[in-house]
Amino acid sequence: MTGVIESQENKDLRAAVAALGARHGRGFDRAALWSEAAKLGYLGVNLPEQYGGGGGGMAELSIVLEELGAAGCPLLMLVVSPAICGTVIARFGTDTQKQKWLPGLADGSLTMAFGITEPDAGSNSHRITTTARRDGTGDGWILTGRKVFISGVDIADATLIVGRTADARTGSLKPCLFIVPRDTPGFRRSQIDMELQAAEKQFELVLDDVRLPADSLVGDEDAGLLQLFAGLNPERIMTAAFAIGMGRYALAKAVDYATTRQVWRLPIGGHQAIAHPLAQAHIELELARLMMQKAAALYDAGDDIGAGEAANMAKYAAAEACVKAVDQAVHTLGGNGLTREYGLASLITAARVARIAPVSREMILNYVSHQSLGLPKSY
Repeated sequence: MTGVIESQENKDLRAAVAALGARHGRGFDRAALWSEAAKLGYLGVNLPEQYGGGGGGMAELSIVLEELGAAGCPLLMLVVSPAICGTVIARFGTDTQKQKWLPGLADGSLTMAFGITEPDAGSNSHRITTTARRDGTGDGWILTGRKVFISGVDIADATLIVGRTADARTGSLKPCLFIVPRDTPGFRRSQIDMELQAAEKQFELVLDDVRLPADSLVGDEDAGLLQLFAGLNPERIMTAAFAIGMGRYALAKAVDYATTRQVWRLPIGGHQAIAHPLAQAHIELELARLMMQKAAALYDAGDDIGAGEAANMAKYAAAEACVKAVDQAVHTLGGNGLTREYGLASLITAARVARIAPVSREMILNYVSHQSLGLPKSY
């Protein structure tokens, strides 16, 4: 399939990243893999060439994450650092911000987290209560609020925080993005105790009158939702890549087991009760990948509206396909599917992440029902 709709360059990229993933495998060292992927130019493949990136887009970066996931070693911060933060800064940042951050994000020497979710806001960005106000001199900002379930803050040099500022004309609050360096006074983090086994930890953040210079604001103060969604569409595309890679990894393990495990006269994969569900899982993963590729193509072409619809659909389809693939893989292995030796049991929890984050499947169905189908809004 990929030979029909991917350029030779992207097919070569896919093969090269697959080889990198195979060298590291399921028991990978995150820092070592991040470093090697950076040296090979994979981390910044979507960022502008003038800042050390590869000059590609979401199509290329999604290939990197999918193939690493298919090898059992996904790098979650690819979703956040180059895809969300790098894209937003590349599109809307000042020249100074681009020069300061993009080369480091591209070569892996700098990492940036993304903070949007709040305890009382969830998927409702209009209820975000983290607020930014001008400081007394008018030459800076004071940021106050809380965030929750923010990935990798401990390993990130800064966090791109979604806050809200008062619109002088209307008095209402509008979203704005701020770069908050890790050691900024008043910026505190506490790790959330998760059942999920992942190299990247989750954190709750407290911003207690965090003072920031004027140039910490990314882009135009009046751009609002445009800048925010410029980061959220890549997040959905990359979450789809994360899910597809994980699903492929689980499916490959199940196919290998079903090919070699023999209980009666032939390998268990010769029985339709085993073979058909695995075939269905493969079909659904391939369909999800097609929608992800469509979303990436639309986004890279500058069609933000079209990409928004496709990215939501891709994230939904990939999450569902991943959960089904993992479930069927575990079931194929029976008791072995729950052992540490085979490494599938931990994916049961991990697969659900794509259903929940960065937006729930129910909110995607809401989006499609009223944006795509024109049905009345239910909220």
